[in-house]
Amino acid sequence: MSIDFVVHDADDAVGVVVVEGVEAGQMLTGWVMDQDRTLQFEVKDAIPIGHKLATRDLAEDEAVIKYSVDIGRVVQSIRQGEHVHVHNVKTKRW
Repeated sequence: MSIDFVVHDADDAVGVVVVEGVEAGQMLTGWVMDQDRTLQFEVKDAIPIGHKLATRDLAEDEAVIKYSVDIGRVVQSIRQGEHVHVHNVKTKRW
């Protein structure tokens, strides 16, 4: 089985795409590193390699967790499998 995205911690809200050419509608397989388990779901958007995708639904104003760290705030609700980037998440640093 090939891995399409990586999630570092089971509590993370996002994973990082590790393959080229992810297109909307594809079924992707992710590896949750801290539990050494996989998860699968359909991706909703084309997502470039190295970019984040939501591993679960995220509500507006919810914290986005990656590496067990709060990396930003959701400014537009995000569904599982959607691209997580500057259009729907803002940093809390500034």
